[in-house]
Amino acid sequence: MTDTGHRANLPPLSLHVPEPRFRPGDEVDFAAVTVPPAGAARRPDTADKAETFHELAFGLVRVLDDDGRAVGPWDPRLDADTLRRMLRYMVQVRAFDERMFRAQRQGKTSFYMKCTGEEAVAIAATMALAEDDMCFPSYRQQGILIARDWSLVDMMNQIYSNSADRLQGKQLPIMYSVKEKGFFSISGNLTTQYPQAVGWAMASAAKNDSRIAATWCGEGSTAEGDFHSACTFASVYRAPVIFNVVNNQWAISSFSGFAGAESTTFAARAIGYGMAGLRVDGNDALAVYAATRWAAERARTNQGPTLIEHFTYRAEGHSTSDDPSQYRSAQEYGKWPLGDPIVRLKNHLIALGEWDEDRHAAQDKELAEQVRAAQKEAEANGVLGHGLHQPLDTLFDGVFEEMPWHLREQQAQMLAEEEASGRPWARK
Repeated sequence: MTDTGHRANLPPLSLHVPEPRFRPGDEVDFAAVTVPPAGAARRPDTADKAETFHELAFGLVRVLDDDGRAVGPWDPRLDADTLRRMLRYMVQVRAFDERMFRAQRQGKTSFYMKCTGEEAVAIAATMALAEDDMCFPSYRQQGILIARDWSLVDMMNQIYSNSADRLQGKQLPIMYSVKEKGFFSISGNLTTQYPQAVGWAMASAAKNDSRIAATWCGEGSTAEGDFHSACTFASVYRAPVIFNVVNNQWAISSFSGFAGAESTTFAARAIGYGMAGLRVDGNDALAVYAATRWAAERARTNQGPTLIEHFTYRAEGHSTSDDPSQYRSAQEYGKWPLGDPIVRLKNHLIALGEWDEDRHAAQDKELAEQVRAAQKEAEANGVLGHGLHQPLDTLFDGVFEEMPWHLREQQAQMLAEEEASGRPWARK
């Protein structure tokens, strides 16, 4: 029998279960969120050792101040044309999200995920990368394709799984794959893209190439084994890769505390692996751009990987399958202290004298019409709710370069059963 007498003077153990600060109906006060002044974070040289700037994993890199000015050492000093293009992409992705969300509610597709409030994370980062750098996204980085000027119609064809869907209806809507734009196939399984990005980056280095990889995941995904395996390999082999952790505060119904946010920052995970770590204002497009450009230079000069935590907020539901009003206060997004990324960039351009409210309203209207026209063109190829759009025998395509014998047998059996049913689907 175990002797526990010597512990009689100790209190019993208790289990800590993380609990979000606000629930539905609660008054929201984000006073506990520390927001340092814009421009306060120092900018190390890209050749500096990671252990010399650990504080950047706990602070917040910010460029845009409350008056819309770009300040401090992280200011990327972008010209007005680049800033306007960045703003245009961010407005375009929001217009795209709004229309595709409505399409799902109209029964034209089964699923959609918006990135409202997180547009800067994908758009600004993509613009800071080279056009041929390889991106391994999660499912809320549609802005990568938009910032690389990919066809909205092609993206919608995939969402609708229609006759023009390049993926032949095999992927869940919004899980794009565009080799031509360095956009690796999205996976619904969390964090699979992290080790894929590291492997690609290691191969690029082994071939003495100059291209780097960038990958994205949510803060909850840092609890997955794939995240830690990827960090280990990237650190050991100094892989030229940028790890982006999008801390938008919420998973589908659980808050970031369940992934460790109560204990430390997500950028701090970099320290244990000996990597560079930055914590960035994810609603500040200039800060995201500057941090990504800095990390890309480190990667391209063999300084190894960088982990960037984008501190932001998921404005709407996790997906069309989610109702956030069931688990969080409706006041949260309106009171989020870092504001709206589009509004902040717009205000910056206005402060520079390079933009105004009238031009912004005209751009909103123009892009909404552009997205509407793309939707009309895509829907001419069919929508998901109107039956099968791909020939049935294509179900077996795209897995192997040459179909093995057992799949050929299964394909033949399937087609024979369809013929026998009296309602055969068209073949290719």
